[in-house]
Amino acid sequence: MTIFKLYAPFFDLGNWGHVLTSGKDWMIILTLILMECLLSVDNAVVLAAQTQALPDKKDQEKSLLYGLWGAYIFRFIVIGIGTYLINFWEIKLAGSIYLFYLSFKFFYDQRHPKQAAEHEKEKEERKEAREKKKPKKKKHVLSLFWRTVISIESMDIVFSIDSVLAALAVSDNPVVVLIGGMIGILCMRGVAEIIIKLMDIIPELQPMAYVLIGIIALKLLLALPPLHYEMPNTAFAILVFAILGLTILFHFWRVKRHGKKHL
Repeated sequence: MTIFKLYAPFFDLGNWGHVLTSGKDWMIILTLILMECLLSVDNAVVLAAQTQALPDKKDQEKSLLYGLWGAYIFRFIVIGIGTYLINFWEIKLAGSIYLFYLSFKFFYDQRHPKQAAEHEKEKEERKEAREKKKPKKKKHVLSLFWRTVISIESMDIVFSIDSVLAALAVSDNPVVVLIGGMIGILCMRGVAEIIIKLMDIIPELQPMAYVLIGIIALKLLLALPPLHYEMPNTAFAILVFAILGLTILFHFWRVKRHGKKHL
């Protein structure tokens, strides 16, 4: 498997033409954009908070722009490698288990908020202890601006692994995954505040996102031997938007019946 073969689909104009003119592919792209926005809104808040280390507003905006381009380049690299690796059933199994874990962890933490808070506190204490052990450096090789850009990029890399894995479980066409991921990143960064407010109005959207993660994990699992069942992408997209519609209807029914209460 050469690098050329790995990334050839990205440079195939015929593939791009087919994707851009296919209604089915656009349904999947819209599904990926929706998932990216819902699953990454917290990440957008963290990235925005990191820029606060920079005193100048212009530098804050520039650092996010550089981080955005870095996120795009990293997505391109990882999607190419992931498209190859996802063909191995062992990788699919590992990915399915990991996605099931993410879904289970979210709902477990919702049911046991005290234990989740204590766990997060322990992680923070261990992190602070490690930081204290590190010798303090008086001088930095890089400026504050570039340290912030690198920090944003590092967080982007960590955050995007889940999104790429979930996206590759939905579609095996790297161009579809790339378009969905890149538009999703742009939307997530640009409308993070709107999505936060929307999720505040309809708090059921957050658990819905993790229900989708569980469904994607099941989709991956069913594709493994001996079942070899591949859910059609169009059917999956319809399922996702049906779940979204039912979630919104459930929210308004709950508000009408019980009044506005957060989950």
